[in-house]
Amino acid sequence: MGQEPRTLPASPNWYCSRCSDAVPGGLFGFAARTSVFLVRVGPGADALPGTPPFRVIGELVGHTERVSGFTFCHHADQHNLCATSSDDGTVKIWDVETKTVVTEHALHQHTISALHWSPRVKDLIVSGDEKGVVFCYWLNRSDSQHLFIEPRTIFCLTCSPHHEDLVAIGYKDGIVVIIDISKKGEVIHRLRGHDDEIHSIAWCPLPGEDCLSINQEENSEEPEIPNGKVITQTPVTKGCYLATGSKDQTIRIWSCSKGRGVMTLKLPFLKRRAGGIDPAVKERLWLTLHWPKDQPTQLVSSCFGGELLLWDLTQSWRRKYTLFSASSEGQNHSRIVFNLCPLQTEDDKQLLLSTSMDRDVKCWDMATLECCWTLPSLGGFAYSLAFSPVDTGCLAIGVGDGMIRVWNTLSMKNNYDVKNFWQGVKSKVTALCWHPAKEGCLAFGTDDGKVGLYDTYSNKPPQISSTYHKKTVYTLAWGPPVPPLAFGGEGDRPSLTLYSCGGEGTVLEHNPWKLSGEAFDINKLIRDTNSIKYKLPVHTEISWKADGKIMALGNEDGSIEIFKVPNLKLICTIQQHHKLVNAISWHHEHGSQPELSYLMASGSNNAVIYVHNLRTVIESNPESPVTITEPYRTLSGHTAKITRLAWSPHHDGRLVSASYDGTAQVWDTLQEEPLYNFRGHRGRLLCVAWSPLDPDCIYSGADDFCVYKWLTSMQEHSRPPQGKKSIELEKKRLFQPKPKPKKKKKPTSRVPTKQELCDGNEEESIKEGSGPVENGVSDQETEEEAREPEPPCAVTSVVSKEPVTCTPASLGLEKSKVTINNKVTSLKKEAPKEKPEALIKKRKARSMLPLSTSLDHRSKEELHQDCLVLATAKHSKELSEDVSADLEERFHLGLFTDRATLYRMIDVEGKGHLENGHPELYHQLMLWKGDLKGVLQTAAERGELTDNLVAMAPVAGYHVWLWAVEAFAKQLCFQDQCVKAASHLLSIHKVYEAIELLKSNHFYREAIAVAKARLRPEDPVLKDLYLSWGAILEKDGHYALAAKCYLGASSAYDAAKVLARKGDAASLRTAAELASVVGENELSASLALRCAQELLLAKNWVGAQEALQLHESLKGQRLVFCLLELLSKHLEEKQLSEGKSSSCSYNAWPAGSEGPFVERVTAAWKSAFSLDSPEQYQAALQQLQNIEYPSATNNTPSKQLLLHVCHDLTLAVLSQQLASWDMAVEGLLRAVMRSYDSGNFTIMQEVHSAFLPEGCDHLRDKLGDHQSPTTPAFKSLEAFFIYGRLYEFWWSLSGPCPESSIWIRAVHRRTTSVEQSQQVDNVSPEETDPKASQPEPSRTPELDVRLTEEGKQMLTACKELISEKHASLQNSQRTIAEVQETLAEMIRQHQKSQLCKSTASGPDKNEPEQEAEQSLSSPQSQSKEEKSETVSLPELTKRLTEANESIAKFPESIKTWPFPDVLECCLILLHIGSQCPGFVTQEMKQQAQEFLLKYGNTEVYKRQCQTLCM
Repeated sequence: MGQEPRTLPASPNWYCSRCSDAVPGGLFGFAARTSVFLVRVGPGADALPGTPPFRVIGELVGHTERVSGFTFCHHADQHNLCATSSDDGTVKIWDVETKTVVTEHALHQHTISALHWSPRVKDLIVSGDEKGVVFCYWLNRSDSQHLFIEPRTIFCLTCSPHHEDLVAIGYKDGIVVIIDISKKGEVIHRLRGHDDEIHSIAWCPLPGEDCLSINQEENSEEPEIPNGKVITQTPVTKGCYLATGSKDQTIRIWSCSKGRGVMTLKLPFLKRRAGGIDPAVKERLWLTLHWPKDQPTQLVSSCFGGELLLWDLTQSWRRKYTLFSASSEGQNHSRIVFNLCPLQTEDDKQLLLSTSMDRDVKCWDMATLECCWTLPSLGGFAYSLAFSPVDTGCLAIGVGDGMIRVWNTLSMKNNYDVKNFWQGVKSKVTALCWHPAKEGCLAFGTDDGKVGLYDTYSNKPPQISSTYHKKTVYTLAWGPPVPPLAFGGEGDRPSLTLYSCGGEGTVLEHNPWKLSGEAFDINKLIRDTNSIKYKLPVHTEISWKADGKIMALGNEDGSIEIFKVPNLKLICTIQQHHKLVNAISWHHEHGSQPELSYLMASGSNNAVIYVHNLRTVIESNPESPVTITEPYRTLSGHTAKITRLAWSPHHDGRLVSASYDGTAQVWDTLQEEPLYNFRGHRGRLLCVAWSPLDPDCIYSGADDFCVYKWLTSMQEHSRPPQGKKSIELEKKRLFQPKPKPKKKKKPTSRVPTKQELCDGNEEESIKEGSGPVENGVSDQETEEEAREPEPPCAVTSVVSKEPVTCTPASLGLEKSKVTINNKVTSLKKEAPKEKPEALIKKRKARSMLPLSTSLDHRSKEELHQDCLVLATAKHSKELSEDVSADLEERFHLGLFTDRATLYRMIDVEGKGHLENGHPELYHQLMLWKGDLKGVLQTAAERGELTDNLVAMAPVAGYHVWLWAVEAFAKQLCFQDQCVKAASHLLSIHKVYEAIELLKSNHFYREAIAVAKARLRPEDPVLKDLYLSWGAILEKDGHYALAAKCYLGASSAYDAAKVLARKGDAASLRTAAELASVVGENELSASLALRCAQELLLAKNWVGAQEALQLHESLKGQRLVFCLLELLSKHLEEKQLSEGKSSSCSYNAWPAGSEGPFVERVTAAWKSAFSLDSPEQYQAALQQLQNIEYPSATNNTPSKQLLLHVCHDLTLAVLSQQLASWDMAVEGLLRAVMRSYDSGNFTIMQEVHSAFLPEGCDHLRDKLGDHQSPTTPAFKSLEAFFIYGRLYEFWWSLSGPCPESSIWIRAVHRRTTSVEQSQQVDNVSPEETDPKASQPEPSRTPELDVRLTEEGKQMLTACKELISEKHASLQNSQRTIAEVQETLAEMIRQHQKSQLCKSTASGPDKNEPEQEAEQSLSSPQSQSKEEKSETVSLPELTKRLTEANESIAKFPESIKTWPFPDVLECCLILLHIGSQCPGFVTQEMKQQAQEFLLKYGNTEVYKRQCQTLCM
């Protein structure tokens, strides 16, 4: 495994005569689906030493449908050019160096089936199509020639390597012709001998016919077939052999001088040795050929089962051949081979490349006939990726072609060491999960709901669970057993069980020791443990925390539920996503910060990823479930749904996401920052996995049939592409066939095409769960299709009997005629219904006994004979055989003889009515006979029961009537008349059956009406109907109607939740009101808060307050929103917010804009919420204290930040009103810290000016006792207040012409030369606030700047900032952070070096300390000044220990509360001192310089020290 990207490409296309090619120098290309993959072979591939010399280097993208032909230009100076043909009707010429289209043509009107670039003419490309049309296209002059040789389907064509005008063409029916394109396609030879498809044509590499010593006697059995056209022998046709391979299982060598076959080779039946194939799958033969250039007496061919044969043409009578890879077991292809192409590498090795139905590309050494290497490929979507936690580097890939791939990514001998597993799968593999501890144990789930276990180290078929999901398996996860599997001793149950989540919404627990037993639906346990009465949500994702104690379930409604073992107690519900959850991932437990293991990332059909920190919830183990509505971190950037998430095992808080927008994104979740974006896929990403060994390496799979290995460090982009549905538009452009006029001109009978019948790489439908299954190893249906209607067209055999001379216009007329005829026919069928009654009355009624009547209208002799036979029968005591035979023949006489004969007559007449399509007359005859029961049985068997028959059924008895009604109901169901069938069932009091019938056919409205009318109100069937209909309506997006159903089923909780699914403010408000009405107070409160937050985004303050008013428990939030509104208005008035919004809807609070801000807030609270008593303040405080928001980062959105700040400020104001000054200080400090952490200096200063207009002195007075526990918090708040003022002071000096302010007074005066010569250093401390602008040193010298009293007091107060204790603590904290970062970098470098060494020369013997020293001395891990230093592991450990010990000595009061960066404050003071000498006292300057020298160990501080401390 090396540090280079790698591609597992899509499978080469099947059943194409030439869809791969290679050129000398080592470039190979093969067509796969709608593109061409390019592979560099030989020394130029830059492969790692010891690995096969090849590499996938790119893709030619541009066709919209399957590529059917691919050929390189084989002229020495044009090896960079190639041509492709496609089912989209175009032939494109490409430059492989730039991977762009040079030119293209769309001359063909029908599907192109063959393509070749002339080896003699450097700009000639010849192509042929299914209707027999050949086009010659000259690239350099953009000229073309149309040739129509035979009205047959062309299967292959090859240009002569010896004469520029000769082209050999093979047809579907076995004919081979050689034409001369210079003579308008004149047929030189018509070669007859094959009787089935021609798959391949190869010219002998040497001109002349001396290379093979073939005697005439050997071929005496070959009949001489004269040419289609006798011409004089010329040098053109003399001396050339031609080989053809056909589906008739023969290879024929033809002589061009004689115009006939000279040798026939019959393929041998070989016993298949390769075992990687499903024996139940039958396959057709494809016979492809390659005539080696340097071995003209030998010919390579494919065989029945994927074997390759090297024929010796010098001994044709002995049929001597050599089998490729005869000595190595399992090296041959396991399925038929489609293409062979030779390749000469840069080091002059003669290679042969083969593509096969087994989805492998193999490279053969022609010198040894052994397989050099194999490139595996994928025949379907890459649905799932999973690295084995035991067998490191073992990557399992779940593919839509019905196979699992297991890729050993660490193999030193083979970059593509891939094993295929197909037994027992037989469907798309949609989910994979390795057992955490058992080697080689791989669980898989499929599209058809199957769950199984593979042992990847054995050849045994997998164990399959006896319990299937009803729909696709979404996710698999190993977790601890829960009841009932958890019961029993240690030895009686497995330590881990397998959990599967299916598309129908259930999670099943499978016992891996007994998969034949029934799996358990965990919903029952969840319902019982948590006493849940409402409908459980539809589950779509399951994920276990690494310690096995916590399980997360993602749901269709966007909620995520957190459960605790052993009984799955619900401890938390996360209401964040509002669409189906696709991915949940827990952070690993082996990072440098153990608390990060509580981070859980989740992605849904929305494009936003949320990260939640569940540490508090899990550790507190609440009695009742907690609802979380605020994320810890939000990752925004993708433009389509998230399909998979994976945490990096090498970093803390680093996440990669896969999305339908076609990209994979790496995030720093702690900073909410996008880092790297991978855009290599052509489709929608379905899965992603981080390499377990390489921190820089990620694997991703998509619906483009590819898996890519890519490196984060090589990505150009840092965030996903923006724009409206970028990937959807791109997919439409790339994959959807463009409507062209010529498509319409094709006959309607041409429905099955090559792609539809035979191409192994079929498109999957865009919608999940529909569309054709990819053609896989076990896909029997497609194989059957491929054998019967052979490619490329199922009707060409009919067409080929006549010359195709009709114009496109005539074809169009044919189509229209057919359509008109169809319309007329359908009108005729319906005509009788539309005729007026008068016409029907005039028509004579049909005879009941037509056969008897016709027999009574025969000739006179026959009638006389009837009389004689009748007389004999009536008057004979015993009937002779002759008379009986006569009576049987003359059945119409039964009218005049006995009843038995009459019955026979009625039977014959009835049979005649049935044969003529008049069952109603037959039924009447049977009624006459009195056999009503028989009539009903016959009618039921034939599906001809009618209302009249059923109405007469009671005559035959009660039980017959019941049976008849049931039979009629079944018949009506088959005729899609389910409602009528249900009505008939109701007539015999089968109410439950009628309801079930309506329900199963989705007539829920009718079923509920019947159930309501006929069943007891408490009947469970009625509730089940409501819930089933509600679930379907919810899935289809009809949320209001679904809510009505849930209300009908008395599931008010579900009704409120489903109403909230849409997520807009109106829906959320209605859902909150509904929940409030039905008494679901907790749900009502959470929905009302969500509604208010939605309205907050639109700045609809009035609506937000109205929403919060719905629930009493949200009174505290109303206070927060009120304060937020007043603060926003205050900021807007000062024009400090991000921009004024004219659409703001403010409340008319009675408080004016005058007076202190806190008084305005309390006045508004009092007037609007009647909040004036201590008890009310206390109640509001308790409500708000229970809510915790995550800390802020630089990427926290400003609106979210303001809300969180206002929450803290509300707590502070409430505490002030209660005279709880310690809590007030803490609230204010939290608000300030939140602004500081987010880098929003403006908000921090506004908090100071609004809440501390006179500074912190009044708070100090209120706190009183200096020994108060809150004193450290107050000190911290005071420090931040002074810190903010210090910056304001510095900025007031920074302008070119400082104006007078509260800090300074600017006085005009004359300038002395000394003052003019004063210079101030321009220093930019990196540690200052991000919002801080850099002061300009130059200013107009006519101004004398002097300090005011306020300025002096402020600078004096700055002594509080220069705190020895805090400087020392911050220095220790910086040291710990640096050491942790260095250790993390050491680990990464160590892994990389180990990886490289193990790949190149096996494991290295260096000690870890030496590794660390080497890695740390590398340029990547050191700054410029530290490059020369080498830090050992013991030294780092010592530093860490010392820093930790130092921190431990500090009192908790100092460590608990934050403090401004002391060194940063020192730098600002020194800057002010250098700009305005005398402003800062010498003592303070000296102390600041000492601190910088003592604690400024980092490079940035060292640089500042050199500047300011000199």
